[in-house]
Amino acid sequence: MELRARINTAVKQAMRDKASERLSTLRLISAAFKDRDIAARGEGREDGVDETELLGILGKMVKQRRESAASYEEAGRLDLAQQERDEIEVIEEFLPRPLDDDEVEAAIAAAMDEIGATSIRDMGRVMGLLKQRYTGRMDFAAAGPRVKTRLSG
Repeated sequence: MELRARINTAVKQAMRDKASERLSTLRLISAAFKDRDIAARGEGREDGVDETELLGILGKMVKQRRESAASYEEAGRLDLAQQERDEIEVIEEFLPRPLDDDEVEAAIAAAMDEIGATSIRDMGRVMGLLKQRYTGRMDFAAAGPRVKTRLSG
């Protein structure tokens, strides 16, 4: 089922279940998708955004909430940190299973082979290919240094 349809179905179910916190998070997701669609139409893409971009939005939402939760914990606001973690759980339901370390290494090796990457100058092309194929499944902040190490070595 398409990601948008899964979100809409979850919104309807949350309304039936009277799950207000879950419903709030699902509405945030829908609003983020609609905002990005509007921006894409402004760029001339009448179809809006594709699944890959939607997964990127979800990944960014998770990252923002992790950062917020850490900030709240440092400030001693454990209630707000827990709220952020609860939102992360809801958002992650719609993300594909993340790659484990071995799968990340294999993906990096495959991308480097496909592009024929031999030097650090090829890093942008390798990362671009990885983002195209593994958005929502790979932590690119962690993958970048791995690619850099392989290309430097």
